[in-house]
Amino acid sequence: MAVFLLALSAACCLGLGFVLQQHAAQRAPRADLLHWRLLLDLMRMPQWLLGTGFMVSGLILSALALNKGEVSLVEPLLATNLLFAMALSRVLTRQTLGRSGWAGVLLLGLGVTAFIVAGKPTGGGAPAGELRHWLVVGTVVGLVVLLVSLARRLPLFEEATLLALGAGLLYGLQDALTRTTTLRLDHEGLGPVLRSWQPYAVIVAGVVGLLLVQSAFEAAPLRMSLPALTAAQPLAGIACAVGFLGDRLRVTPGALAWQSAGLLAIVIGVIVIGRHPAMPGTVRDTLESIGAAPEDGSGEGADDGAGAENADGPEEGPQAGLPDSGPDGSADGGRQRPG
Repeated sequence: MAVFLLALSAACCLGLGFVLQQHAAQRAPRADLLHWRLLLDLMRMPQWLLGTGFMVSGLILSALALNKGEVSLVEPLLATNLLFAMALSRVLTRQTLGRSGWAGVLLLGLGVTAFIVAGKPTGGGAPAGELRHWLVVGTVVGLVVLLVSLARRLPLFEEATLLALGAGLLYGLQDALTRTTTLRLDHEGLGPVLRSWQPYAVIVAGVVGLLLVQSAFEAAPLRMSLPALTAAQPLAGIACAVGFLGDRLRVTPGALAWQSAGLLAIVIGVIVIGRHPAMPGTVRDTLESIGAAPEDGSGEGADDGAGAENADGPEEGPQAGLPDSGPDGSADGGRQRPG
């Protein structure tokens, strides 16, 4: 029970933190995308610092959960952070869940339940040797490098999704290495842990993942990045846990079928929730949706945003999750990609 409570509390903090961080990142200079100065600029924003406080609290709680339970048990529970992000977003946007929102919630909840019940994650397997560790870590890092390279060639909205995928992979790897570090700390003490590479890899993965996810938040609305981040993290964490931590899942045909169905339901539920209108777009969209004036002082955006929400037809523009078209018709609103 303690693992469940810790993991769900971590998911709550992470979800709230992601929403606050994305609202702040939208105001960062576009030239900061994928540059370390982005984090320096964000540190001057109180809203981002508050969101980071929630995120750090979530990371601490998830580390405690990982110390008490297997990665393959904790990771699906952490995926519920999207539910808490949506709850905060509903307060900001005053959107009801509707059929699609409840369908996403149901899919995510059933997927987590199906995977845990069918897989019955347990530890106790022999941890892999250093070679297996490096092979798994190298594979994850290679995938992240590939995703970032591809993202740089795409419009901002698609770039945000790939950057979030890369961050999710790093966060999943970070969770598995955190579990390795805490286990070693319990059995061998602080000295051997500090002489090993895993705790430093945890820090590097966390910092690089933070840069990628903040760049994704800056590049596009939350619905373009958070679903990818939330779906990639548990998949990568479970793969790493089975790959080098010795986590065990039931491998009977029936159990494997239900585990696969559960993971698929988690991914689909995350995508459905992430694309729901209650998930915020840009800061301007969120301000317009609650009837506030845009930050640039122009009153036109608020009128347009209020008029876009009507019962006669689907929403249009950023509130529907579609990119603005700039003067040149480009999908990213004519914004120049930073060099």
